[in-house]
Amino acid sequence: MTKGGSAGGTLEGGDPRGATLRLFLALPVPRRAAEELERWRDAELLARVPERFRDVVRPVEGFHVTLAFLGSRPRAELPGIVDVLRDAAAESPPFELVPKRFRETRSVGMVVLDDPSGEATRLAERLHGRLEEIGVYEREARRWLPHATVVRFSNRRRDQGTKRSRLSVPAPDLGAFVPSGAAAFVSRLHPSGARYEILEIAEFEPRKSRVDRAEARRLKDES
Repeated sequence: MTKGGSAGGTLEGGDPRGATLRLFLALPVPRRAAEELERWRDAELLARVPERFRDVVRPVEGFHVTLAFLGSRPRAELPGIVDVLRDAAAESPPFELVPKRFRETRSVGMVVLDDPSGEATRLAERLHGRLEEIGVYEREARRWLPHATVVRFSNRRRDQGTKRSRLSVPAPDLGAFVPSGAAAFVSRLHPSGARYEILEIAEFEPRKSRVDRAEARRLKDES
């Protein structure tokens, strides 16, 4: 079941000035888990960053678990992408994700998530295959890793010969959380970083609780 209206209505949520949209599909982190994740990020990560690197480590707003990054796509492809999202989500029962560890790459800091049931991985694989079939996605060589990005790292100091030490922190003790559905996002670039807007949310089937349905509606209303 999809919240947020038809794909025709979804198009109005994009940038009316351009013929393309920078799209990705992801699992929005539910509000309570997102609030706890933000508190952990601020207390355990940002508080440990030395003052001289505060402009290098940038907090991320709007936590989500990316399923597939599509990049810049023609606006006309959006209805087909949303159809794929709906169909793939309709085959997925609700599932839990559990914070496992913090991981740092060259450009981001992330919380890697455990997928105990394997349903999130199966959802990602279904999406990848069907997006490839309609010609809007090329599967990555590496295996999909469920994670939520919490900070991004700027390269501003690289040319100054000043190297920032890697952050070493325990995983957040949030417990398991259950995503309310899978969403199509548009990403818009701003000087302060990327900003995300939910265009469409596809709920999981066959059965959802009232709480999960309310969460999906709230996410759409707030985007």
